[in-house]
Amino acid sequence: QVQLVESGGGLVQAGGSLRLSCAASGRTFSSYTMAWFRQAPGKEREFVAFISEGGAATYSADSVKGRFTISRDNAKNTVYLQMSSLKPEDTAVYYCAASPTYGRLYDYWGQGTQVTVSS
Repeated sequence: QVQLVESGGGLVQAGGSLRLSCAASGRTFSSYTMAWFRQAPGKEREFVAFISEGGAATYSADSVKGRFTISRDNAKNTVYLQMSSLKPEDTAVYYCAASPTYGRLYDYWGQGTQVTVSS
C-alpha cells in the first residue's frame, strides 16, 4: 500500500506558476505509475498527467501540454507537477494517484490540494 499527501496548492494570478508536490509513504514508490488528476467545481475529475515508474515516460492532457510538467524523485518518494502560464480554467482541486498496474487503474489517492487562479 501507499499513502499520498499533496502540498503546494494556493492562490495565484493568471500567468503565474505553482509547483505541486505529492509525498508517498512506503518502500515501493518506484514501482508505481504516478499521475495527477484535477476536479473543478461542478465538473468531473479529469486526467492531467502521468509518469512511468522510472520517470522515462510522461504524458500530459492536451489542455495542459506545454504548460505543466510532471516529474518524480524516487529517492524522495515524491512526484511533482510544475504548473506555468496558469489560467483561471486551471482552478481545481488537484489529486495525485498511484497505480500498481501501469496506469490501468489508480488504486491510491491523496486528499487533494486546492489551486485557484485569479483573472
